[in-house]
Formats: sequence, structure tokens, C-alpha cells
Amino acid sequence: MGTVARRAYAGSVSAGTVEAASGERPEGRTEGAVRRPSAPLRPYLGAYQGYRLRGYPAGEHLGMPAPSLTVILALDPPLDIARAARPDQKPDTYASVASGITTTSVVIRHDGNQHGIQLELTPLGARALLGVPAAALGQWLVGLDDVIGADAEELTGRLLSEPSWDGRFDILDEVLTRRVREVAADRAMMQAWRRLLADGTARVGDVADELGWSRRHLTGRFSAEYGITPKDAVRLGRFHRSLRVLRRPGPPPLSEVAHACGYYDQAHMTRDWTDLGGTTPTRWLRDEVFPFVQDDEGLSGGE
Repeated sequence: MGTVARRAYAGSVSAGTVEAASGERPEGRTEGAVRRPSAPLRPYLGAYQGYRLRGYPAGEHLGMPAPSLTVILALDPPLDIARAARPDQKPDTYASVASGITTTSVVIRHDGNQHGIQLELTPLGARALLGVPAAALGQWLVGLDDVIGADAEELTGRLLSEPSWDGRFDILDEVLTRRVREVAADRAMMQAWRRLLADGTARVGDVADELGWSRRHLTGRFSAEYGITPKDAVRLGRFHRSLRVLRRPGPPPLSEVAHACGYYDQAHMTRDWTDLGGTTPTRWLRDEVFPFVQDDEGLSGGE
């Protein structure tokens, strides 16, 4: 459920560095930075993505589903959720929020300003950093303090008092490294996860055969750990891959994107986008106004 959006900064920002960037555009101003976490945290989450968007037209933004868990630390204003991934979850506001692996978009209401840090956790990171499997969060949005207790309050307070992105990322390194707990990785489940998300063409039955399991057994174990079905994982992998391509400046024609991301054709991609993202690629390219901070390449392929 990413809050950051499509277009790139005027400046250059690359994972592995802290390089603040800013861009002037007629409808608003963008500032932000991206940095990889410290080495002990890298198996568990992708790059820290800091963003500050000011002066844009008020409206609603789609937080798109992804094959990862999302944590958002809102610095100002609070995150205003107009529609959660679960249809039975009521709208709410959050100073910090965690979400499991979702299969539908979240609608975020904004006044033209957003300021915060987004983290994308691997499923293994859910156990190591949050102390629960991804399935425990499911499709719910949960206040981060309900998941990690006093550490959430510490993070929020310290991040708000630190003016620099570099300093904020150092705080995240400190607190999250302190939270890391040793977890025994289930190699069979990791293999299933990687195979199903690899290129958008994996067949659930083939992956089950590779593991020596029945399809029913794979589906049961997979859903219990990740909160989604193996078929959902294949669809999320394709969708997220296409979203990453379309976020880049000057994306290729949709038919080429569909082919490169494992879809049968453009119509197949459009159906998946409508189901998972709540919009079509064409409409999203037209309507998304918030600039994009940076995509975390490679996160979806690992556990």
C-alpha cells in the first residue's frame, strides 16, 4: 500500500545513498530522500523512502497493493484513510500505520500536502521486525503502536524532532535493528514465494509439484503465512512489476508493458489493474498527481 506515487523527482535519488532531491512544478513542491537500511536490516525491508509534498491540489490518492507489507510513519499531517483495503474497515486517521499484503488499493484523502517515511517489509521482515507473520495483519490497516507498542511512539517522537532525512534514517536503523528477532526461515515457503513472484508466468500447480506438495497443501500453508493465496501472489507480482515500469518517466506503450510483465495481452493487464488497483493503467497515468519518490527495485522478488 504505497503512498508515494508515479512521477520521478527532477533531482536524482538512488538506493544506497542519501541524496535529497527537490523539484519545482506548477502545482506543488516535492522534497525527499531514499536510503538503504543498515546491513543487518536488509533481508527484512527495502529502502527507506522519505517524502514531503506541498502545495498540490487537494484530493484522493491511490495506495497501490504490493507483494510486501507497508509501514508508513506520517510526520505531518496524519494519514487520512478514506477507504481501506478491507470493505468492512471504517475510514480513520493514523500517525503511523502498518498493513499486511493487500490485494486491493487504499484510498488516501489529502489536502495537497503529505510528509512522512514509507517502509516496505518482506514477509520475513514481518516476523523479524513486527513479531508476527504477514497473515496476522492480513488486509487490515493497524496503528503501528498496536503492533510494536512503545517503539512506535519512540519512532514518531524522535522522527518529528529530527529535521534531516539522514538523521531520520539513522533513527530508523537504530530502533529497527534493536527490534530484530532471530527467525527460522522456512526454505520451502521462501522457494514458493520467490517462484510465484518471479516473472508473472508461474503456475501454482507447477510450484506445488516442485515442492512435492499437493496444490491444496501449498495453498493452505501459503495463505497461513502470507495472508494471500498463491494465485494472488502471481497476480500481485505482475501488477507490481507493471506499476514500477509505469512509474518511470516516459514509460513504454501499455502493450509492451503488458508483454514484459507476464500478461497475456494489454486487456489482461487492464483487467488486473481494475481488480487490484481500482483503476486502469491509462486512467492512473492521467490522474495521479503526487510525484514518485523512488521504487524499491527487487524487493518483491525475495522473502
